[in-house]
This record gives sequence, structure tokens and C-alpha cells, in this order.
Amino acid sequence: MKNSEIAVRKNEAISRGVGMTTQVYAAKAENAEVWDVEGRRYIDFAGGIAVLNTGHRHPKVIEAVKKQLDCFTHTCHQVMPYENYVALAERLNKLVPIAGPKKTIFATTGAEAVENAVKIARCATGRSAVIAFTGAFHGRTFMGMALTGKVVPYKVGFGQMMGDVFHVPFPIELHGISVEESLDVLDKLFKADVDPKRVAAIILEPVQGEGGFYEVPRALMKAVRQICDEHGILLIADEVQTGFARTGKLFGMENYDVQPDLMTMAKSLAGGFPLSAVTGRAELMDAPGPGGLGGTYAGNPLAIAASHAVLDVIEEEKLCDRANQLGGRLKQRLEALRADIPQISDIRGPGFMVAVEFGQAGSTKPDADLTNAIRLKALEKGLILLTCGVYGNVIRFLSPITIQDEVFNEALDIVEASIREVVGEKK
Repeated sequence: MKNSEIAVRKNEAISRGVGMTTQVYAAKAENAEVWDVEGRRYIDFAGGIAVLNTGHRHPKVIEAVKKQLDCFTHTCHQVMPYENYVALAERLNKLVPIAGPKKTIFATTGAEAVENAVKIARCATGRSAVIAFTGAFHGRTFMGMALTGKVVPYKVGFGQMMGDVFHVPFPIELHGISVEESLDVLDKLFKADVDPKRVAAIILEPVQGEGGFYEVPRALMKAVRQICDEHGILLIADEVQTGFARTGKLFGMENYDVQPDLMTMAKSLAGGFPLSAVTGRAELMDAPGPGGLGGTYAGNPLAIAASHAVLDVIEEEKLCDRANQLGGRLKQRLEALRADIPQISDIRGPGFMVAVEFGQAGSTKPDADLTNAIRLKALEKGLILLTCGVYGNVIRFLSPITIQDEVFNEALDIVEASIREVVGEKK
């Protein structure tokens, strides 16, 4: 079986709306390595888009799922509940950086978590409006799309978005947008478009994922929290991509001295099994009536079992410390290229949520073509990379945090060689 043969079948069988970064079809995987159907090995620096912080098929995760598989695979928690769902909620309630009594619900995807967080916020406040930031990504459902601050490819062709959603520019000093300017737009928004007393929530990612791995400046986070407190608005932290050791803390919000009211989680929560969660202040989480929240597959018992194992692995293997170590080594390697590669506009990110941004030489003007060429060159050499950013000019690194040192070093060599070769070819 060949990748090209499957690609032909894919084109005939699957909607083109399902975009694909590569035409490499996976056959097996282990930790940070994947082998395709032709037997070629790749180093995985995509991690299923931040889903595999604990790596492909971590032995403890697999063992936990197999054990659950021998018991039962589905009952629907709303029909016949199970204890490990309750136990995982208890664990998250203790772990999230929100003070006071907390409660949790489980869903299946990150978009579902965001949808439910908005439902909870609206129900708890009696308000309807939600404010998000440009460059944000919050999912592909209609509310998720409306909140997402990027049109192509997420909103194109899908008609009118959900109402009562407003966007504020995300501050990026590199591109000339300051915290003060963002807050000024928010103030004007309250004066011209929406009464702050009608706003249920402000939602943000501690580090924008699809938006380009830009961290929320501390001054903005503090100001948003103060604005929320002043007007009775809830702060929703979207930790779908930043959660579970990626930023060097269990959650990205732990890098701030500000607490959210609600948090959304997914991706690496269950090590590759579909599971998401919303955790928040108990009185908010209890606002919807029985039956208002949930889903047929929400909190699937196999995914719940996997998540318990993931939390164990993060603690036992000290993955927060490991993320900081790996991120530091990656940044150091990228920084060493700056003298020879003037197209590097920025290197950033907390922990192992690291990105490198490319612009035209001597300028910060985005260069998406160069960025994609580097991604493709790395793929030729056996390294899977992802691009991101509103302009598609950022490479983000989402390798499993459990990656072996020798494999990590091999990947860094490929990254450097790919950048040097592509830049050299374009001179």
C-alpha cells in the first residue's frame, strides 16, 4: 500500500473541506515517532495538534484504556453513571487555578467545551454577548467559528455567524499592536456597540494557538480581569491547547497572577482519546438546570480512564519541568540561527509551546511562502511540522513532551538544516 494510492481514494471518498497538512498515512506510532504505510519513519513535531503531550501510546495510558475496555465502553453517563467520571472531575477541581469550590463537566471536543462554557456563562449571568480576540481559535462549530478571530479557512462560505459576538485586536508588539491599543478598542466597543452590562463573558487563550503562539501580555490579562470584575463579566480561559504541561505549568493560566471563572480543556487531557472538559466556580457551573448540559458520548469511559493515566504521567515524569527544559533547548538552537537567517522575525513561547516567526529579510512583513517551504523541506527529511498564524508565517513546535533526547536532537538538526537550505535556495 502506498501513500499516493490512499490519497486518490481519499479525494474520491472524503470532503475536501477536511484539510490535510500532509499526504503521509500513519500505520503505527510510538512516543514521538510515526511510521507511514510505506514503512518510512517520521519524527512527530505536531503531536496531533497538541493532543499528545504524553506521546503516542504511552504505556500507562494504553494499560488504563485496556483495563477499562475489559469492563465496559459506554453507558452514557447521563443514563448510567460511572465512578471514574466523578473521580476525574474531583481531580480537575483540585488542579485548576481557580479559587474556591469548583465543579466540572465533560464533553468530547474542544469546540464542545467552548460551546458549553458560553452556555454556562450566559445562563449564570442572564446576559448574551461574548467578547473574543482577533487571531483566536475556539472551534469549528457555529459559536466556535463566531468566536474564532480568523476568517480563512474557518468562516469562509458558512454564512452568517452567531450574533452578539465581538472581537478586540490581540496585542502583538511585533506587528505594532500594543496592550493600550487593544484596551482602547475594548473601551470604544463598550461605548459604541455593546453595553458591558450585556456581556456574559470575555474568552481568551493564555497563548494563542492557531493565532501564532502569541502569549497574552501580563498587563492585558490583569486589565481584562479588572474589567470583568468591574462589569460582572465572566473570564473564560480557553486552555484547550495550552493545558497539561505544554507551557511549563499544568495550565497556561498558572503563568499569571490572575484567575479565570471558567476554563475549557481538551486535546492532551486524554492522551489521544476524545475528551474535553469545562471546570469553573461551582455556583456558575450549577446555573444550568439538569439536562441542560451533557452529550451522548460526553465523558466516554475509555477517554476518562486515559485521562487519569495522563495526569499520573505528567506528575510522575515531571513533564512540566521537562517542557521547560526542552523549550529552552529549542529556543537556544533557534536563537543561534538568527545571525545567519535574517528572515527570523521572532522566537517565542512559554515552556515547550515554542514558535518561530518568519518575515521578509530585514522586515517583519510575514513570509508565508518561506514558512511553508521550510515545513515541506522538513517533511522531506522525516520531520512533521505545523504552521500557524493569521498570515501562515509561523512554525509551531508541538512534539510530545516525553520525546527521547536522541530523537529530540535529531529533530533539531532537521529543523536547522531545513531552515538553512530553504533560505539558501531563495537567495
